[in-house]
Formats: sequence, structure tokens, C-alpha cells
Amino acid sequence: MSLRRSLGLTTLLAGLAATIGAFSVDLQTAGAQTTGAQPRGHQAFDDAIYPNLKGQRTRLPIPGVAGQPDFDPTKPSGRGQQAPLTPEYQAIFEANLADQAAGGFGTTTGWHCGAWGLPAMMNVYQPMEIVVLPDTTYILTSDTHLSQRRIYTDGRDWPERLEPEFQGGYSLGKWLDEDGDGRYDTLEIETRGFKGPRVFGSSGIPLHADNQTIVKERIYLDKANPDILHNQMTVIDHALTRPWTAIKSYRRTPAAQTVWTEYVCAVDQSHVRIGKENYYMSGDGYLMPAKKDQAPPDLRYFKQTRD
Repeated sequence: MSLRRSLGLTTLLAGLAATIGAFSVDLQTAGAQTTGAQPRGHQAFDDAIYPNLKGQRTRLPIPGVAGQPDFDPTKPSGRGQQAPLTPEYQAIFEANLADQAAGGFGTTTGWHCGAWGLPAMMNVYQPMEIVVLPDTTYILTSDTHLSQRRIYTDGRDWPERLEPEFQGGYSLGKWLDEDGDGRYDTLEIETRGFKGPRVFGSSGIPLHADNQTIVKERIYLDKANPDILHNQMTVIDHALTRPWTAIKSYRRTPAAQTVWTEYVCAVDQSHVRIGKENYYMSGDGYLMPAKKDQAPPDLRYFKQTRD
């Protein structure tokens, strides 16, 4: 009896040893798969090969150009931008300027907390931060509220169907080493898949209502001053007679411990959007016209008082 028990125990231990050995081999194989040649998206991240884009950035002032930024920061806003618009969209732009002159907002959407979207969000109305990760680069800014662009740099193709977005569209990026020193120095980006309406900047230069815009960018550090970042942006849009290119520049905030402030557009918002019209709420809580001789909104659903 004891001999049979001993033989049985020996057999059991041998089986366990074989199982543990096989399990150990499996773990080693799995370890080799995760530490050896890895599929793209799980490689170790070496930020030393990327340009130093860390920190807070604001738009770089251009001598002689004042006011809210427009698409081309080197030119005056409004008609001074010399936008290559088709006759149809030049007429829309002129009507927008007339509305703004009368006290309205024209084609712009920021007044009712609508997202600027591309290309206007890269005018950087509020401070911007760029976060570089191995598969994705994020551009974070306050575009009437906290906005983010997600730029995929993992080598993917365009999806069969794009879900349109107001803020940043769908962006594919590629890092380049243009001077051959073994470090990336330029990020090329192409963005599609937009919602609208969108404009080029605060003067209300419109983009086409079909939202088939393509935005191409080349982002790179200034060779003479690494605290300055450039963005060569080209917009291809059916509202334009040709592609329109401008170079935007941003400077790094020098503070050692940067302060980020919260901007929530809807808080204390006094502008009231009713239909396509903008009205204003007075300090005592009553609806007011926002521009001269503006008609009141349609009150058909309210009980009318009689004098």
C-alpha cells in the first residue's frame, strides 16, 4: 500500500513539475514578446529623439499688427487679410463685416461659446500646451472652453468613415528628421472631418458650408530661438480660389512654474442666442437688443400681457 502511494505521489509531483515548467516557458515566451521587437504602439518612449515642445505657449506678437489675431498674423485683420475667397464667399464675408459694424457678431461663433475649430483655434486666443506621446500628440488650448486636438502619429490610414468634429477634426501626423541628426525636428499634420460653421479668425472670414476643408501643417522650432515655435498652416477649402498658407508663431512662457487659468465661456455669459440672432441680458436680468434697431424675438409661445 505504501509503495503504491509513493509511486502515485511521485507521478503527481512529476506532472506538477511538467506543468510548472511549461507555464514557466509560456511566461518567458510572453516576456520575450513584450520586451523584444514590439508592435508599433507599445515601444519604449524615448523623448530625447523629439523636439522639446514642453511648456506654456502664447501667440508671438507681430510688430505693427494689433487687435485679435486673424488667420495670417502678419497682416491686418478683416479685409487686410486679403483672403482668396470666391465671389460667393466674399459676399458672405462682406455681409458679416456689415453685421459686426452694426454691433453684431457676423459669422463668428465664439460669442455663444461655440468652438472656433480649425483653423481659428490655432490662432491661440488662450495659452496652448503640446503633449508628445509615442503614438499621439495632443494640442491643448482654451478655445472658448478647454479644447484638445488629438494627432495620431502611429502610422494609421484614414478611416473609411470620419465622424465630423467641431474642435479639431481627425488628424494624422508624421514626425520627420529633416536635418538628418537622428532627432525629429518637424511634425507634419493633415486634418479632415469637420463640422461647421467655422471661420478663419475673429474678423469672420468664412469657410465653405460643405465642411470639406483640408488643413495641412508643419510644426517646428525656430532654429535661432528654441523658445519660439512655428506652424506653417495651409487651408484647402471650396470657399477659396486657391490654397491659403500662413505661418503662425508661438513663444514659450519663461516662468519656471507656469500658471494655467480656467476659462469657462458659459459662466457669466450675457449674450443670448435666439434663432440666428444675438441679444443681450442686462444687469437687471432683462433681454436687450445687441445692436441698433434690432427687432425683438418671436414670443409666440409666451402668454402676452395686455396694458
